[in-house]
Parts: sequence; C-alpha cells; structure tokens
Amino acid sequence: MIKKAEDLSVEYSPNLKGGKGTVKIINILENKDNHGTGRLFGVSIIPVGGSIGKHQHVGDFETYYILKGKALVNDNGDEQILGPGDMTHCNDGDYHSIENIGDCDLEYIAVILYTKQKEQ
Repeated sequence: MIKKAEDLSVEYSPNLKGGKGTVKIINILENKDNHGTGRLFGVSIIPVGGSIGKHQHVGDFETYYILKGKALVNDNGDEQILGPGDMTHCNDGDYHSIENIGDCDLEYIAVILYTKQKEQ
C-alpha cells in the first residue's frame, strides 16, 4: 500500500479528552489497516495553547514521539517538558495528558495499540 499525503484521512477533535483547542490527527493507518492490533497510528498536531486532557488507558497503551514543538506532558503525575526526539509511553491502566506550551504547533507521532489483540 502506498498513499500520498493528500490521500491520508484527517480528523479534527475539539476539546479532546477535556483538553483545550482542536487537535488535528493525520491517520497514517486507518483502523481497518491495523489488523486488530490497535486503534491509532498517526500524526497529532496541537495548536499553541491547546491540549489533550488527562485520561486513562484501559485495554490499550499509547506512545508519543515528538517531532516539533514543546510539550508539557503529565505521566501519572510526573510532569516533564518534552521536545523533538523525546518520547513518552502510557501503559494500560496509567493516565497522561499533553499540552502545547511552545510558540508553534506541537507535532508528534501517536500510536495506540491494544494490550490484547481484538477479534476482527
């Protein structure tokens, strides 16, 4: 499978998980292409001052890899500032949030995989 940038689906999620602003998600893989292993493989873009609110992962886990910008990440109560090349991982049962505290869009790869493979 090959897809050009203009063929990738894009979602806009206002106030995601109780956060601020609208998060843009560019889906690298659609759910049907994940073969039951996960529910997200994409690039998330949070505008300046925007955020994804604190939420818990149940039955899955999530990893962020920062591409651009400056993020304040809450990982189970441990707050850290992350930038390009940094990553954060939220295990099943844990919680996290992310906020753009920089002066440009915050861009990162986000992957959510299931803890146990789902039936297709």
